[in-house]
Amino acid sequence: MVKRVAIIGAGVSGLTSIKCCLDEGLEPTCFERSDDIGGVWRFTEDVEDGRPSLYKSMVSNTCKEMSAFTDFPYPEDFPVFVSNSQVLEYLRMYAKHFGLLKHIQFKTTVISVRKCPDFSATGQWAIVTESNGKQESSVFDAVMVCIGYLSDPSLPLESFPGIETFQGKYFHSRYYKHPDVFEGKKVLVIGMGNSGVDIAIEASRVAEKVMISTGRGAWVISRVFDNGYPWDMVFLTRFMNVIRNSLPGPITTWLVAHRTSQWFDHANYGLIPKDRDVIREPVLNDELPGCIITGKITIKPSLKEIKENSVTFQNSPTEEPVDVIVFATGYKFSFPFLEESVVKVEKKQASLYKYIFPPHLEKPTLAVIGLIKPFGAVMPVVEIQARWVTRVFKGLCQLPPVSTMVEEINETKKNKIRWFGLSYDEILKTDCLVYIDELASLMGTKPNVLALLLKDPVLAMKIFFGPCTAYQYRLTGPGKWNGARHAILTQWDRTVKPTRTRILCSWLSSVPLLTISLK
Repeated sequence: MVKRVAIIGAGVSGLTSIKCCLDEGLEPTCFERSDDIGGVWRFTEDVEDGRPSLYKSMVSNTCKEMSAFTDFPYPEDFPVFVSNSQVLEYLRMYAKHFGLLKHIQFKTTVISVRKCPDFSATGQWAIVTESNGKQESSVFDAVMVCIGYLSDPSLPLESFPGIETFQGKYFHSRYYKHPDVFEGKKVLVIGMGNSGVDIAIEASRVAEKVMISTGRGAWVISRVFDNGYPWDMVFLTRFMNVIRNSLPGPITTWLVAHRTSQWFDHANYGLIPKDRDVIREPVLNDELPGCIITGKITIKPSLKEIKENSVTFQNSPTEEPVDVIVFATGYKFSFPFLEESVVKVEKKQASLYKYIFPPHLEKPTLAVIGLIKPFGAVMPVVEIQARWVTRVFKGLCQLPPVSTMVEEINETKKNKIRWFGLSYDEILKTDCLVYIDELASLMGTKPNVLALLLKDPVLAMKIFFGPCTAYQYRLTGPGKWNGARHAILTQWDRTVKPTRTRILCSWLSSVPLLTISLK
Protein backbone atom coordinates (compact mmCIF):
# COMPACT_ATOMS: atom_id res chain seq x y z
CA MET A 1 0.00 0.00 0.00
CA VAL A 2 1.32 3.46 -0.93
CA LYS A 3 2.17 5.64 2.04
CA ARG A 4 5.49 7.49 1.54
CA VAL A 5 5.57 9.66 -1.58
CA ALA A 6 8.64 11.43 -2.99
CA ILE A 7 7.95 14.70 -4.81
CA ILE A 8 10.68 16.16 -7.01
CA GLY A 9 10.49 19.94 -7.28
CA ALA A 10 8.81 22.64 -5.16
CA GLY A 11 7.33 24.82 -7.85
CA VAL A 12 3.61 25.11 -8.57
CA SER A 13 3.25 21.40 -9.38
CA GLY A 14 5.32 20.29 -6.42
CA LEU A 15 3.47 22.42 -3.88
CA THR A 16 0.02 21.28 -4.94
CA SER A 17 1.27 17.67 -5.06
CA ILE A 18 2.34 17.95 -1.42
CA LYS A 19 -1.09 19.26 -0.48
CA CYS A 20 -2.92 16.56 -2.44
CA CYS A 21 -0.84 13.88 -0.74
CA LEU A 22 -1.72 15.32 2.66
CA ASP A 23 -5.41 15.48 1.70
CA GLU A 24 -5.32 11.75 0.96
CA GLY A 25 -3.47 10.85 4.15
CA LEU A 26 -0.17 10.16 2.42
CA GLU A 27 3.27 11.14 3.70
CA PRO A 28 5.01 13.43 1.18
CA THR A 29 8.68 14.37 1.11
CA CYS A 30 9.56 17.03 -1.43
CA PHE A 31 13.10 17.45 -2.72
CA GLU A 32 13.96 20.93 -4.01
CA ARG A 33 17.42 21.61 -5.42
CA SER A 34 17.31 25.37 -4.69
CA ASP A 35 16.83 27.13 -1.36
CA ASP A 36 13.24 28.29 -1.89
CA ILE A 37 9.86 27.43 -3.37
CA GLY A 38 8.26 28.91 -6.48
CA GLY A 39 9.97 27.27 -9.44
CA VAL A 40 9.58 29.39 -12.57
CA TRP A 41 7.85 32.17 -10.62
CA ARG A 42 10.83 32.95 -8.36
CA PHE A 43 13.00 35.63 -9.91
CA THR A 44 16.75 35.56 -9.34
CA GLU A 45 19.37 37.81 -10.90
CA ASP A 46 21.50 34.79 -11.76
CA VAL A 47 20.47 31.88 -13.96
CA GLU A 48 20.64 28.76 -11.82
CA ASP A 49 21.49 25.45 -13.41
CA GLY A 50 18.62 22.99 -13.53
CA ARG A 51 15.84 25.41 -12.61
CA PRO A 52 13.64 27.76 -14.64
CA SER A 53 14.62 31.37 -15.17
CA LEU A 54 12.45 34.42 -15.78
CA TYR A 55 12.89 38.11 -16.43
CA LYS A 56 12.13 40.77 -13.84
CA SER A 57 9.08 42.22 -15.59
CA MET A 58 7.19 38.98 -16.30
CA VAL A 59 3.43 39.18 -15.74
CA SER A 60 1.03 36.23 -15.84
CA ASN A 61 -0.89 35.61 -19.06
CA THR A 62 -3.91 34.22 -17.25
CA CYS A 63 -5.93 36.22 -14.73
CA LYS A 64 -5.89 35.51 -11.02
CA GLU A 65 -9.37 33.97 -10.85
CA MET A 66 -8.63 31.47 -13.64
CA SER A 67 -5.16 30.76 -12.22
CA ALA A 68 -6.14 30.09 -8.62
CA PHE A 69 -6.01 26.67 -7.02
CA THR A 70 -9.39 25.00 -6.56
CA ASP A 71 -9.77 25.83 -2.87
CA PHE A 72 -7.58 28.90 -2.43
CA PRO A 73 -8.64 32.10 -4.25
CA TYR A 74 -6.17 34.92 -4.77
CA PRO A 75 -6.57 37.92 -2.43
CA GLU A 76 -9.17 40.30 -3.80
CA ASP A 77 -6.77 43.26 -3.73
CA PHE A 78 -4.24 41.56 -6.02
CA PRO A 79 -4.32 42.93 -9.59
CA VAL A 80 -6.25 40.99 -12.20
CA PHE A 81 -3.06 39.87 -13.95
CA VAL A 82 -0.35 39.40 -11.38
CA SER A 83 3.40 39.93 -11.59
CA ASN A 84 5.85 37.10 -10.97
CA SER A 85 6.55 38.44 -7.46
CA GLN A 86 2.83 38.40 -6.65
CA VAL A 87 2.43 34.85 -7.93
CA LEU A 88 5.32 33.87 -5.65
CA GLU A 89 3.62 35.68 -2.76
CA TYR A 90 0.42 33.74 -3.49
CA LEU A 91 2.38 30.46 -3.49
CA ARG A 92 3.94 31.38 -0.15
CA MET A 93 0.47 32.05 1.29
CA TYR A 94 -0.74 28.72 -0.12
CA ALA A 95 2.22 26.85 1.38
CA LYS A 96 1.78 28.53 4.76
CA HIS A 97 -2.00 28.05 4.88
CA PHE A 98 -1.80 24.32 4.23
CA GLY A 99 1.43 23.69 6.14
CA LEU A 100 3.50 22.51 3.18
CA LEU A 101 6.97 23.87 3.95
CA LYS A 102 7.79 21.33 6.65
CA HIS A 103 7.56 18.59 4.04
CA ILE A 104 10.24 20.14 1.79
CA GLN A 105 13.97 19.38 1.89
CA PHE A 106 15.71 22.36 0.29
CA LYS A 107 19.14 22.34 -1.39
CA THR A 108 18.60 18.67 -2.13
CA THR A 109 19.18 17.35 -5.64
CA VAL A 110 17.70 14.07 -6.85
CA ILE A 111 20.48 12.06 -8.47
CA SER A 112 18.61 8.92 -9.47
CA VAL A 113 15.21 7.25 -9.23
CA ARG A 114 15.33 3.48 -9.74
CA LYS A 115 12.91 0.61 -9.28
CA CYS A 116 13.50 -1.48 -6.19
CA PRO A 117 14.41 -5.13 -6.90
CA ASP A 118 10.94 -6.21 -5.77
CA PHE A 119 9.15 -3.46 -7.73
CA SER A 120 6.72 -5.83 -9.44
CA ALA A 121 5.36 -6.74 -6.00
CA THR A 122 5.80 -3.50 -4.03
CA GLY A 123 5.93 -0.72 -6.65
CA GLN A 124 8.64 0.96 -4.55
CA TRP A 125 11.43 3.24 -5.73
CA ALA A 126 14.99 3.76 -4.50
CA ILE A 127 15.87 7.45 -4.64
CA VAL A 128 19.40 8.81 -4.29
CA THR A 129 19.64 12.46 -3.27
CA GLU A 130 22.56 14.79 -2.65
CA SER A 131 22.74 17.61 -0.13
CA ASN A 132 25.83 19.46 1.13
CA GLY A 133 28.05 17.11 -0.84
CA LYS A 134 26.61 13.99 0.78
CA GLN A 135 24.50 11.38 -0.98
CA GLU A 136 21.70 9.48 0.68
CA SER A 137 19.44 6.68 -0.51
CA SER A 138 15.83 6.26 0.56
CA VAL A 139 12.94 4.01 -0.43
CA PHE A 140 9.54 5.47 -1.31
CA ASP A 141 6.24 3.88 -2.19
CA ALA A 142 5.55 6.33 -5.02
CA VAL A 143 7.10 9.25 -6.90
CA MET A 144 5.65 12.47 -8.34
CA VAL A 145 7.98 14.22 -10.81
CA CYS A 146 7.29 17.97 -10.79
CA ILE A 147 10.26 19.54 -12.57
CA GLY A 148 8.40 21.14 -15.50
CA TYR A 149 9.92 21.73 -18.93
CA LEU A 150 11.44 25.22 -18.77
CA SER A 151 14.97 24.47 -17.55
CA ASP A 152 16.77 23.14 -20.63
CA PRO A 153 16.87 25.71 -23.46
CA SER A 154 16.55 24.60 -27.05
CA LEU A 155 19.24 26.43 -29.01
CA PRO A 156 19.66 24.76 -32.43
CA LEU A 157 22.54 26.91 -33.67
CA GLU A 158 23.14 24.51 -36.56
CA SER A 159 19.86 25.74 -38.01
CA PHE A 160 21.21 29.29 -38.33
CA PRO A 161 23.92 29.46 -41.02
CA GLY A 162 26.74 31.86 -40.25
CA ILE A 163 26.20 32.10 -36.49
CA GLU A 164 29.85 31.15 -35.94
CA THR A 165 30.94 34.32 -37.78
CA PHE A 166 28.68 36.69 -35.85
CA GLN A 167 30.73 39.29 -33.95
CA GLY A 168 27.88 40.64 -31.87
CA LYS A 169 26.26 39.12 -28.79
CA TYR A 170 23.72 36.32 -28.83
CA PHE A 171 21.94 34.34 -26.13
CA HIS A 172 18.83 32.26 -25.42
CA SER A 173 15.84 34.08 -23.92
CA ARG A 174 16.35 32.03 -20.75
CA TYR A 175 19.31 34.28 -19.92
CA TYR A 176 17.46 37.57 -20.30
CA LYS A 177 16.84 39.54 -17.10
CA HIS A 178 16.80 43.30 -17.77
CA PRO A 179 16.57 45.51 -20.91
CA ASP A 180 19.80 47.44 -20.24
CA VAL A 181 21.67 44.84 -22.33
CA PHE A 182 19.93 46.34 -25.39
CA GLU A 183 20.76 50.01 -24.72
CA GLY A 184 21.43 51.72 -28.04
CA LYS A 185 21.71 48.39 -29.90
CA LYS A 186 20.15 46.92 -33.01
CA VAL A 187 18.28 43.87 -31.72
CA LEU A 188 16.90 40.77 -33.43
CA VAL A 189 14.58 38.40 -31.56
CA ILE A 190 14.21 35.01 -33.24
CA GLY A 191 10.93 33.32 -32.35
CA MET A 192 7.48 34.61 -31.60
CA GLY A 193 6.31 33.06 -28.39
CA ASN A 194 5.22 35.05 -25.37
CA SER A 195 8.73 35.45 -23.96
CA GLY A 196 10.19 36.54 -27.30
CA VAL A 197 7.56 39.22 -27.77
CA ASP A 198 7.88 40.43 -24.16
CA ILE A 199 11.64 40.78 -24.60
CA ALA A 200 11.22 42.63 -27.91
CA ILE A 201 8.77 45.06 -26.29
CA GLU A 202 11.21 45.79 -23.47
CA ALA A 203 14.10 46.15 -25.90
CA SER A 204 12.11 48.65 -28.01
CA ARG A 205 12.18 51.14 -25.12
CA VAL A 206 15.97 51.42 -25.06
CA ALA A 207 17.29 49.92 -28.31
CA GLU A 208 18.05 51.74 -31.55
CA LYS A 209 16.13 49.15 -33.57
CA VAL A 210 14.18 45.94 -32.83
CA MET A 211 13.13 43.17 -35.20
CA ILE A 212 11.22 39.93 -34.59
CA SER A 213 11.89 37.06 -36.98
CA THR A 214 9.06 34.54 -37.36
CA GLY A 215 8.38 31.96 -40.00
CA ARG A 216 5.06 30.79 -38.61
CA GLY A 217 3.48 33.99 -37.32
CA ALA A 218 1.00 33.99 -34.45
CA TRP A 219 -2.36 35.24 -33.32
CA VAL A 220 -1.94 38.08 -30.84
CA ILE A 221 -4.60 38.83 -28.26
CA SER A 222 -4.79 41.31 -25.44
CA ARG A 223 -5.25 40.46 -21.80
CA VAL A 224 -8.05 43.03 -21.89
CA PHE A 225 -10.96 41.43 -23.72
CA ASP A 226 -14.65 42.23 -24.25
CA ASN A 227 -15.85 45.17 -22.14
CA GLY A 228 -12.45 45.33 -20.49
CA TYR A 229 -12.72 41.94 -18.83
CA PRO A 230 -9.86 39.38 -18.70
CA TRP A 231 -9.54 37.41 -21.93
CA ASP A 232 -9.72 34.00 -20.27
CA MET A 233 -12.77 34.76 -18.14
CA VAL A 234 -14.62 35.62 -21.36
CA PHE A 235 -13.16 32.99 -23.67
CA LEU A 236 -12.91 29.95 -21.38
CA THR A 237 -16.51 29.16 -20.46
CA ARG A 238 -18.40 25.89 -20.71
CA PHE A 239 -20.92 27.48 -23.03
CA MET A 240 -18.26 28.77 -25.41
CA ASN A 241 -16.40 25.47 -25.26
CA VAL A 242 -19.54 23.51 -26.23
CA ILE A 243 -19.97 25.78 -29.23
CA ARG A 244 -16.32 25.55 -30.28
CA ASN A 245 -16.17 21.78 -29.98
CA SER A 246 -19.49 21.24 -31.75
CA LEU A 247 -18.54 23.09 -34.90
CA PRO A 248 -16.42 21.69 -37.75
CA GLY A 249 -12.73 22.46 -37.30
CA PRO A 250 -12.44 24.96 -40.20
CA ILE A 251 -15.37 26.98 -38.86
CA THR A 252 -13.94 26.98 -35.34
CA THR A 253 -10.52 28.16 -36.50
CA TRP A 254 -12.17 30.81 -38.69
CA LEU A 255 -14.10 32.10 -35.70
CA VAL A 256 -10.91 32.30 -33.64
CA ALA A 257 -9.16 34.12 -36.49
CA HIS A 258 -12.09 36.49 -36.93
CA ARG A 259 -12.25 37.25 -33.22
CA THR A 260 -8.52 37.93 -32.85
CA SER A 261 -8.48 40.10 -35.98
CA GLN A 262 -11.22 42.35 -34.56
CA TRP A 263 -8.48 44.03 -32.51
CA PHE A 264 -6.25 44.57 -35.57
CA ASP A 265 -5.71 42.97 -38.98
CA HIS A 266 -2.90 40.47 -38.45
CA ALA A 267 -2.09 40.33 -42.18
CA ASN A 268 -1.40 44.08 -42.27
CA TYR A 269 1.01 43.69 -39.37
CA GLY A 270 2.89 40.69 -40.80
CA LEU A 271 1.67 38.42 -38.03
CA ILE A 272 -0.98 36.17 -39.57
CA PRO A 273 -0.13 32.48 -38.89
CA LYS A 274 1.25 30.46 -41.78
CA ASP A 275 -0.73 27.32 -40.92
CA ARG A 276 -4.22 28.23 -39.82
CA ASP A 277 -5.54 24.66 -39.64
CA VAL A 278 -3.98 24.27 -36.20
CA ILE A 279 -3.81 26.57 -33.21
CA ARG A 280 -0.49 27.73 -31.88
CA GLU A 281 -0.28 29.18 -28.41
CA PRO A 282 -1.52 32.75 -28.90
CA VAL A 283 0.75 35.61 -27.95
CA LEU A 284 -0.76 37.47 -24.99
CA ASN A 285 0.51 41.01 -25.31
CA ASP A 286 -1.16 44.39 -24.92
CA GLU A 287 1.59 46.49 -26.56
CA LEU A 288 2.82 44.69 -29.70
CA PRO A 289 0.41 46.27 -32.27
CA GLY A 290 1.25 49.72 -30.92
CA CYS A 291 4.98 49.05 -31.19
CA ILE A 292 4.60 47.81 -34.77
CA ILE A 293 2.42 50.70 -35.95
CA THR A 294 4.82 53.25 -34.43
CA GLY A 295 7.87 51.59 -35.98
CA LYS A 296 9.46 50.54 -32.70
CA ILE A 297 9.31 46.87 -33.75
CA THR A 298 9.50 45.39 -37.25
CA ILE A 299 8.21 41.90 -38.04
CA LYS A 300 10.52 39.93 -40.35
CA PRO A 301 10.28 36.51 -42.03
CA SER A 302 12.51 33.52 -41.24
CA LEU A 303 16.21 34.10 -40.96
CA LYS A 304 18.27 33.17 -44.03
CA GLU A 305 21.85 33.86 -42.98
CA ILE A 306 23.83 35.46 -40.18
CA LYS A 307 26.91 37.47 -41.07
CA GLU A 308 29.58 39.23 -39.02
CA ASN A 309 27.48 42.26 -38.13
CA SER A 310 24.23 41.73 -40.03
CA VAL A 311 21.58 39.23 -41.07
CA THR A 312 19.49 38.48 -44.14
CA PHE A 313 15.94 37.15 -44.21
CA GLN A 314 14.08 34.80 -46.52
CA ASN A 315 12.83 36.43 -49.75
CA SER A 316 14.75 39.62 -48.98
CA PRO A 317 18.18 40.57 -50.40
CA THR A 318 18.62 43.43 -47.94
CA GLU A 319 21.16 43.03 -45.15
CA GLU A 320 19.98 44.28 -41.76
CA PRO A 321 22.66 45.38 -39.27
CA VAL A 322 22.37 43.59 -35.92
CA ASP A 323 24.29 43.91 -32.64
CA VAL A 324 22.36 41.48 -30.42
CA ILE A 325 20.43 38.30 -31.27
CA VAL A 326 18.00 36.75 -28.78
CA PHE A 327 17.01 33.16 -29.50
CA ALA A 328 13.47 32.74 -28.16
CA THR A 329 13.47 29.20 -29.50
CA GLY A 330 11.77 27.35 -26.67
CA TYR A 331 12.84 24.50 -24.45
CA LYS A 332 13.42 20.78 -24.50
CA PHE A 333 12.76 18.53 -21.55
CA SER A 334 14.30 15.43 -20.05
CA PHE A 335 14.33 13.39 -16.86
CA PRO A 336 18.05 12.78 -16.19
CA PHE A 337 17.41 10.93 -12.94
CA LEU A 338 15.08 8.38 -14.60
CA GLU A 339 16.01 5.44 -16.79
CA GLU A 340 14.73 5.49 -20.37
CA SER A 341 12.90 2.26 -19.72
CA VAL A 342 10.65 4.21 -17.32
CA VAL A 343 10.07 7.43 -19.29
CA LYS A 344 11.60 7.89 -22.71
CA VAL A 345 11.66 11.35 -24.26
CA GLU A 346 11.93 11.68 -28.02
CA LYS A 347 10.83 14.34 -30.50
CA LYS A 348 9.73 16.65 -27.66
CA GLN A 349 7.24 14.13 -26.31
CA ALA A 350 7.01 11.37 -23.73
CA SER A 351 4.77 8.31 -23.77
CA LEU A 352 2.51 9.12 -20.83
CA TYR A 353 -1.14 8.21 -20.28
CA LYS A 354 -3.14 11.41 -19.82
CA TYR A 355 0.27 13.17 -19.93
CA ILE A 356 0.96 11.64 -16.51
CA PHE A 357 1.51 7.87 -16.16
CA PRO A 358 4.06 5.65 -17.94
CA PRO A 359 1.80 2.85 -19.21
CA HIS A 360 4.12 -0.15 -18.91
CA LEU A 361 4.92 -0.03 -15.19
CA GLU A 362 3.79 -3.10 -13.27
CA LYS A 363 2.55 -0.76 -10.53
CA PRO A 364 1.27 2.78 -11.24
CA THR A 365 3.48 4.42 -8.63
CA LEU A 366 5.30 7.03 -10.70
CA ALA A 367 3.60 10.09 -12.16
CA VAL A 368 4.76 13.16 -14.05
CA ILE A 369 2.94 16.34 -13.08
CA GLY A 370 2.91 19.46 -15.24
CA LEU A 371 4.29 18.11 -18.53
CA ILE A 372 1.49 19.73 -20.49
CA LYS A 373 0.77 23.03 -22.25
CA PRO A 374 -2.90 23.81 -21.60
CA PHE A 375 -4.72 26.53 -23.50
CA GLY A 376 -5.37 28.34 -20.26
CA ALA A 377 -3.96 28.53 -16.74
CA VAL A 378 -1.49 25.91 -15.52
CA MET A 379 -2.21 25.88 -11.79
CA PRO A 380 -5.70 24.30 -11.89
CA VAL A 381 -4.50 21.73 -14.42
CA VAL A 382 -1.56 20.49 -12.36
CA GLU A 383 -3.67 20.45 -9.21
CA ILE A 384 -6.31 18.25 -10.85
CA GLN A 385 -3.51 16.00 -12.09
CA ALA A 386 -2.12 15.70 -8.57
CA ARG A 387 -5.55 15.04 -7.05
CA TRP A 388 -6.18 12.20 -9.51
CA VAL A 389 -2.68 10.77 -9.12
CA THR A 390 -2.85 10.56 -5.34
CA ARG A 391 -6.15 8.72 -5.59
CA VAL A 392 -4.62 6.30 -8.08
CA PHE A 393 -1.74 5.78 -5.64
CA LYS A 394 -4.24 4.91 -2.91
CA GLY A 395 -6.16 2.54 -5.16
CA LEU A 396 -9.30 4.69 -5.08
CA CYS A 397 -9.08 5.27 -8.85
CA GLN A 398 -7.97 2.63 -11.32
CA LEU A 399 -6.03 2.94 -14.56
CA PRO A 400 -7.32 1.06 -17.62
CA PRO A 401 -5.46 -1.94 -19.09
CA VAL A 402 -2.02 -1.29 -20.57
CA SER A 403 -3.28 -1.88 -24.10
CA THR A 404 -5.94 0.81 -23.69
CA MET A 405 -3.44 3.33 -22.33
CA VAL A 406 -0.93 2.62 -25.11
CA GLU A 407 -3.63 2.95 -27.76
CA GLU A 408 -4.68 6.36 -26.41
CA ILE A 409 -1.05 7.52 -26.19
CA ASN A 410 -0.39 6.50 -29.79
CA GLU A 411 -3.50 8.31 -30.98
CA THR A 412 -2.41 11.42 -29.10
CA LYS A 413 1.05 11.25 -30.68
CA LYS A 414 -0.45 11.32 -34.17
CA ASN A 415 -1.79 14.79 -33.36
CA LYS A 416 -4.34 14.55 -36.14
CA ILE A 417 -6.38 17.46 -37.39
CA ARG A 418 -9.73 17.12 -35.64
CA TRP A 419 -13.02 17.15 -37.50
CA PHE A 420 -14.60 19.24 -34.77
CA GLY A 421 -13.22 21.88 -32.43
CA LEU A 422 -9.66 23.17 -32.27
CA SER A 423 -6.53 21.30 -33.35
CA TYR A 424 -3.17 22.19 -31.85
CA ASP A 425 0.30 22.34 -33.38
CA GLU A 426 2.02 20.42 -30.58
CA ILE A 427 1.17 17.16 -28.82
CA LEU A 428 1.64 18.70 -25.36
CA LYS A 429 -0.94 21.40 -26.09
CA THR A 430 -4.51 20.65 -25.15
CA ASP A 431 -7.90 22.16 -24.42
CA CYS A 432 -7.63 22.76 -20.68
CA LEU A 433 -11.39 22.60 -20.02
CA VAL A 434 -11.84 19.29 -21.81
CA TYR A 435 -8.73 17.84 -20.17
CA ILE A 436 -9.63 18.90 -16.63
CA ASP A 437 -13.17 17.58 -17.09
CA GLU A 438 -11.74 14.20 -18.17
CA LEU A 439 -9.65 13.86 -15.01
CA ALA A 440 -12.42 15.25 -12.81
CA SER A 441 -14.84 12.67 -14.23
CA LEU A 442 -12.42 9.91 -13.27
CA MET A 443 -12.46 11.22 -9.69
CA GLY A 444 -16.14 12.10 -9.46
CA THR A 445 -15.49 15.84 -9.02
CA LYS A 446 -16.83 17.18 -12.32
CA PRO A 447 -19.87 19.40 -11.66
CA ASN A 448 -23.17 18.11 -13.03
CA VAL A 449 -24.69 21.24 -14.55
CA LEU A 450 -28.07 19.63 -15.32
CA ALA A 451 -28.47 18.33 -11.78
CA LEU A 452 -27.45 21.72 -10.38
CA LEU A 453 -30.00 23.42 -12.62
CA LEU A 454 -32.75 21.77 -10.59
CA LYS A 455 -31.08 22.10 -7.23
CA ASP A 456 -29.27 25.45 -7.50
CA PRO A 457 -30.17 27.21 -10.78
CA VAL A 458 -28.22 30.38 -9.98
CA LEU A 459 -25.02 28.41 -9.47
CA ALA A 460 -25.68 26.24 -12.52
CA MET A 461 -26.01 29.31 -14.74
CA LYS A 462 -22.78 30.76 -13.35
CA ILE A 463 -20.96 27.49 -14.01
CA PHE A 464 -22.22 27.02 -17.56
CA PHE A 465 -22.23 30.57 -18.91
CA GLY A 466 -19.60 32.12 -16.68
CA PRO A 467 -15.84 31.59 -16.57
CA CYS A 468 -14.77 28.01 -15.86
CA THR A 469 -12.84 28.76 -12.70
CA ALA A 470 -11.27 25.86 -10.83
CA TYR A 471 -13.53 26.24 -7.80
CA GLN A 472 -16.12 24.23 -9.77
CA TYR A 473 -14.11 21.08 -9.09
CA ARG A 474 -14.60 21.43 -5.33
CA LEU A 475 -18.40 21.51 -5.39
CA THR A 476 -18.87 17.77 -5.14
CA GLY A 477 -17.08 14.46 -4.74
CA PRO A 478 -13.79 13.75 -2.94
CA GLY A 479 -12.16 16.88 -1.56
CA LYS A 480 -15.39 18.88 -1.55
CA TRP A 481 -14.81 22.41 -0.26
CA ASN A 482 -17.63 24.23 1.50
CA GLY A 483 -16.38 27.58 0.23
CA ALA A 484 -16.55 26.61 -3.47
CA ARG A 485 -20.05 27.98 -4.14
CA HIS A 486 -19.25 31.31 -2.51
CA ALA A 487 -15.96 31.55 -4.42
CA ILE A 488 -17.81 31.09 -7.72
CA LEU A 489 -20.56 33.58 -6.92
CA THR A 490 -18.02 36.25 -5.88
CA GLN A 491 -15.37 35.68 -8.59
CA TRP A 492 -16.39 38.79 -10.54
CA ASP A 493 -16.25 40.88 -7.36
CA ARG A 494 -12.61 39.89 -6.84
CA THR A 495 -11.94 40.62 -10.52
CA VAL A 496 -13.25 44.19 -10.62
CA LYS A 497 -12.20 45.32 -7.14
CA PRO A 498 -8.53 46.08 -7.92
CA THR A 499 -9.50 48.25 -10.91
CA ARG A 500 -12.33 50.14 -9.20
CA THR A 501 -10.11 52.57 -7.37
CA ARG A 502 -12.08 55.70 -8.23
CA ILE A 503 -15.38 56.19 -6.44
CA LEU A 504 -18.28 56.96 -8.79
CA CYS A 505 -21.81 58.07 -8.12
CA SER A 506 -24.12 55.13 -7.51
CA TRP A 507 -26.02 55.23 -10.81
CA LEU A 508 -22.79 55.08 -12.83
CA SER A 509 -21.19 52.33 -10.79
CA SER A 510 -24.28 50.14 -11.09
CA VAL A 511 -23.99 49.82 -14.88
CA PRO A 512 -20.91 47.55 -14.94
CA LEU A 513 -22.37 45.50 -12.11
CA LEU A 514 -25.42 44.78 -14.26
CA THR A 515 -23.12 43.55 -17.04
CA ILE A 516 -21.26 41.32 -14.63
CA SER A 517 -24.45 39.87 -13.21
CA LEU A 518 -25.42 38.69 -16.68
CA LYS A 519 -22.18 36.82 -17.21
